[in-house]
Amino acid sequence: MQITKEEFKKELEQKLDSQFAVDVEHASLGELYSALSNVLRDGYAPNWRETRIKEAHEGKKQVYYFSIEFLPGTLLRSNLLNLGWMDTVKSALKDLGLNLDDIAAKEPDMALGNGGLGRLAAAFMDSLASTGYVGNGNGIRYKYGLFKQKFVNGYQVELPNDWLQKHNHWEVMRDNKSVLVHFGGQVNLVQKDNWMTPEYNGGYSIKAVPYDIPVVGYHTGIVNTMRLWDAEIPESEEINYPTIDDRRKVEDLTSILYPDDSSYSGRLLRLKQEYFFVSAGLQSILRYYTKDLKQNDMHNLPKYVAVHINDTHPAMAVAELMRLLVDEYHIDWDEAWKITVQVMSYTNHTIMAEAMEKWDINMMTQLLPRIMQIITEIDRRYVISLTGKVAESVINDTRIVNNGNVQMAHLAIIGSHSVNGVAPLHTHLLETEVLKEFYELYPERFNNKTNGITLRRWLQIANPKLSKLLDQTVGRDWRTDSAKMLLLQDSYKNAKVLKQINEIKLENKEKLAKFIKKTTGITVDPTAIFDVQIKRLHAYKRQTLKLLHIIKLYHDLKNGIDHPKRVVIFGAKAAPSYTYAKDVIKVINEVANVINNDASIHGKLKVIFLENYDVTLAEKIIPAADVSEQISTTTKEASGTSNMKLMANGALTVATMDGANVDIAKAVGQDNIFIFGLNKDQVYDYYNKHDYKPRDMYNSDQVMKETVDALIDGSFSKAANEGRVLYDSFLQENEEFLVLADFESYLQAQKKIEENWHDQRSWAQKALVNIAHSEEFNADNTVARYAKDIWGLKKLN
Repeated sequence: MQITKEEFKKELEQKLDSQFAVDVEHASLGELYSALSNVLRDGYAPNWRETRIKEAHEGKKQVYYFSIEFLPGTLLRSNLLNLGWMDTVKSALKDLGLNLDDIAAKEPDMALGNGGLGRLAAAFMDSLASTGYVGNGNGIRYKYGLFKQKFVNGYQVELPNDWLQKHNHWEVMRDNKSVLVHFGGQVNLVQKDNWMTPEYNGGYSIKAVPYDIPVVGYHTGIVNTMRLWDAEIPESEEINYPTIDDRRKVEDLTSILYPDDSSYSGRLLRLKQEYFFVSAGLQSILRYYTKDLKQNDMHNLPKYVAVHINDTHPAMAVAELMRLLVDEYHIDWDEAWKITVQVMSYTNHTIMAEAMEKWDINMMTQLLPRIMQIITEIDRRYVISLTGKVAESVINDTRIVNNGNVQMAHLAIIGSHSVNGVAPLHTHLLETEVLKEFYELYPERFNNKTNGITLRRWLQIANPKLSKLLDQTVGRDWRTDSAKMLLLQDSYKNAKVLKQINEIKLENKEKLAKFIKKTTGITVDPTAIFDVQIKRLHAYKRQTLKLLHIIKLYHDLKNGIDHPKRVVIFGAKAAPSYTYAKDVIKVINEVANVINNDASIHGKLKVIFLENYDVTLAEKIIPAADVSEQISTTTKEASGTSNMKLMANGALTVATMDGANVDIAKAVGQDNIFIFGLNKDQVYDYYNKHDYKPRDMYNSDQVMKETVDALIDGSFSKAANEGRVLYDSFLQENEEFLVLADFESYLQAQKKIEENWHDQRSWAQKALVNIAHSEEFNADNTVARYAKDIWGLKKLN
């Protein structure tokens, strides 16, 4: 449904009048946002309804993407863009003396994710609708989501992120589609009508209430659904919750993303969350299958339903589907297992063993007795199926229940027909190192699907002027066919285009500089190199290596060694229980405080750590970045997606050959990226030989020694204790993340960046190549590969 300017103005005025009894002239920005959202809802509602009618009528297979995180960011501008209303609404608002950006700023970010995992899930939802497929998200409606980050005396402080305080204008509550999820008690199997039926004693049920958020496809007319579950007390069990504290325990189930898992109660809550949204989602799917599609034969379920397990958090979907098929629909175990494996697929997002979830058997038995029985039976049959066929050590290493724990990655692999990594290097390491034994057992299940990003959002919304430049150089077709972006390379020697690329970048940097001044009080020079590292704070991502480079630059400037002006910008949250990561934040902030207030370096170096990094903040930072820091320890980053967003906006990447950096380097060529550091073979050589001795490197390299010593010599006295923690970690024998091993190589890469910066025409050419080749990481293409190779989907007619 399209709309004219006059129609839009009339609709907006009517909404303001009916909702708030005000006219446009007297409406607040919040009231304008609410009214504009409702005009948009009316615009896509017919498509949403029509999509549901079509999907039921055509009976095409659907994918249900199960993820503990979804990070869609704000939806106002995204929905305007995808509906095809953006230019019309901008122009109409301008006629009324209003600015869309001012109104859009009133929308809170949905605090439903932490980083790349949640952003990828949201990108896939957008791409499914935009490429013509029926796809559904399944997650949790966190009331507070991930915490709001504040810095107090340089320390991270976590505050509740009450993003729902002013109402989510996009969601629709579907109380009539609520289901019950059972926890606790004891389960005995009893013979009833020739069937072993579970008999539940004790325990309690929680009502799972779905809230549906529309996912509007880009100019396709398709509107898919992201379903988020909230927890309520069932009316039938209200008597069991007599006190406010009792009721709060139910509310806590969907209060925050990633409860602190440093305590037993925190881990129990996280396990409870995982089963809650998995059980609710699968019950909802089977109800749709039987009632809406009117299918009675569960053996046909794989023809209509694909369930995707995004990382290990939803891995219980394997056991829960078995429970439903065997207990509720009385499908024979072997048949139920065949159905389950055909329905399930799993994406692994890490090669780090500590990130692959394990749950204590006793905890799982206490909270989910029937699920534990089913997992135990899956494990028993798995062992029997391999006994005598493979070595006993292989069985022990790959079984699900082992050493008092349930290995969730093992459950997901054994219970799925597809297991994919998210970059070629990552998948290769899964097959040859991390999951080698599984790969030898099930080689046909393993495949690679390199991650992607929503180019629409990161160009058309975040960087409209660069988008217009693409329109002028390659035509508007790139907006629906990203391969057309490669035509930008024809302008490699076009002085006018190169000049425009630099001008657009400078304008974006000026905007960010104003934002930095407003939020931090610090003045930065937009003509400086804007050097950006934005991602989750973790030792393997090595914000610490960037920190050492900053200290080295500072020492040089103090000693009269000149460098081009540089503004280093961080955005990152540390998990509340991750003490080391929080120490890193404190040190960076205190180093920044010293440098930013040292007049003797004449503003040649500034360090900015922006609070509360989220999608909206990323949309401000990424278009302004000159340098993209992708400096994880090689073999540790599965893929990364900030690397793709930054290159799409013309930032040049400094990178280890890790994750999707390998693919970016291949796409843009070695002359248009700055590669440094150990390769995977060198990293594994250190790991296998246990002969990494960073103290020897430290003692033999005076520059390295002076740089590292600054953490403990009083240079940054307000972070003395935290500096000592970092110092000790860098020098620890066989330090896992090999920070000092890559130090010298990293400095050389940064030197090359400075040399290239002096030739702004050449810099623009490199940026142009990166922009053009970012199309290779368009999530639309990634989703098309998932749809064809894993999910077996066909487009909606």
